[in-house]
This record gives sequence, C-alpha cells and structure tokens, in this order.
Amino acid sequence: MESGRRVAEAGGAGRVAGMTEPAEPSERRPRKRVNYGAGREALLDAAVRVVGRAGLRKLTYRAVAEEAGVTHGLVVHHFGSRDALIEEALAHAIRSSLRSSAMEPGTGDAADFATGLTQMVESGPDLQAFQYELLLESRRRPELLPHLRELYEEYFDAARRELTQMLPEPVGEGFSRMVFATLEGLVLHQLVFGEREVIEDALNELRAVLRMLADRAP
Repeated sequence: MESGRRVAEAGGAGRVAGMTEPAEPSERRPRKRVNYGAGREALLDAAVRVVGRAGLRKLTYRAVAEEAGVTHGLVVHHFGSRDALIEEALAHAIRSSLRSSAMEPGTGDAADFATGLTQMVESGPDLQAFQYELLLESRRRPELLPHLRELYEEYFDAARRELTQMLPEPVGEGFSRMVFATLEGLVLHQLVFGEREVIEDALNELRAVLRMLADRAP
C-alpha cells in the first residue's frame, strides 16, 4: 500500500511539474472573435483557401479553424460534418465567382461580357483552384458529382441568360456551353500560367465574335 501511494504521489508530482513547465512559443496565429453571420462566410473562405493551396485531402476542421483563426469547435458548430462544409464551400465559391466575373452583367452588350474574369483569377486564385480540385476529386468520389453538376448549372444558366439577351437568335444549350467552356479554359490557363494579357486578348476575340453575331440581322 505504501509503495503504491508513493508511485501515485510521484505520478501526480510529475503531472503538476509538466503543467508548470514553461510552454514552448506557439507559431499559430491568434484566434479572433467571429460573429455568426460574417463568421460563417469567413469559415467558408478559409475552407476554400485550405483546399486551394493544399488539396481536398487536407481539409479538416482544425485546418479551417487555424486558417480562420478560430477554435475548431466553431467550425463543427456551423457545419456539423465535413461533407456539409465541402458542399457549402463549393456553393460559396461558385456564387462568389459569378459575382466577380461579370459573366452576367445584364446589359446584353458583348463589350461587357466577362469583363471581370482576369481580375477575378488574379485576386482570388484559391477560389478557382478550389473548384478545379473538387472537379478532379469527383472522379475519385462520384458522390460529389451530383452536387457539382447542380451548382455548375448556375454557371450554365448565367451564360445562357446573358447570351440570350445579347443575341438576336435563340441560344441553344450547345452554344452556351461552348462559350462557358471557353471561359473556364481561359480561367484555368491564367490560374496555371498567368499570362493575364494573353487571356485579355482571347476574351476580346470572344467578345468580337459575339458582337458580330449580335449585329447579324435576324
């Protein structure tokens, strides 16, 4: 009994000593308070950055929390599951891209079409890389595909609405998809190679073709 007590006391002393030892300096960024409205969007932005820089496999509650500067419990509270976080981050990325690319300016003028595209890529490369990461991941995880397809319909619909407003003849699905695929390819090119001026030249050529079609008599 006496020896057991001495062992227990020694263990307790070790624990106390461990707790009182000076902690090593932490390199983690200080946590910040985030309110529930702005906080949710800040967490989605953080998730996008994590995936855009390190790939989907690196997306964890802790990685997002560290990127956002909050506790990982806050991430769990907002999203509940990793799949929910991925789905909401994807929707956030696509809608942010639609807002910033000016793919649907609503003017019906070819000169205004996709005027913000190159600036969108330059100012938010992680946002675009995130979407390509999920597209590639859907080949390995087919369960992602229905949600990707549903959200990409927002891109397809936006392109078709703007082209319908711009052109005198009915716009078929094939034509609107071709125009969107051109834009997506240019985004990927700029994301990987840079060359913003080359992309701007290509966009001007696309607008010239659309202007020619818009001016054609019905």
